[in-house]
Amino acid sequence: MIFLFLHSTWRWVVLLTLTGAIARMARGRRGGVPFSPLDNAIRHWTATVTHVQLVLGVTLFVRNPVADRFRLIHMAGMTLAVTVITIGSAMAKRRAHDADRFATAFRWFLAGLVIILLLVPWPFSPLAQRPYFRNF
Repeated sequence: MIFLFLHSTWRWVVLLTLTGAIARMARGRRGGVPFSPLDNAIRHWTATVTHVQLVLGVTLFVRNPVADRFRLIHMAGMTLAVTVITIGSAMAKRRAHDADRFATAFRWFLAGLVIILLLVPWPFSPLAQRPYFRNF
């Protein structure tokens, strides 16, 4: 039960962190500002938050005996999204120029967000109808 609660609330933290990081990287990419320690922390914590969500999701997936087709696709896709975000974070960290750091993080984080949004079990989806917020 605690994993379900953490997973369902932590997903909003992932979306907020990821969209905030994308906005911050887009601003830095356009503005010609230096890649500050705050930007580096945002890059790092965005990847960390997605990893925590992946661990929670895998834990729920393993603990639940019902594995339908959508859940398998969802798990594989979310693993791909976290991998894309992790690669982007690592590549941005290793770039020499600040503009390249912002651009790299922006592209990879945006790609990860698109994958996540495509695989969310939206309430209007014909594959899986889920509420935005769960009632416990």
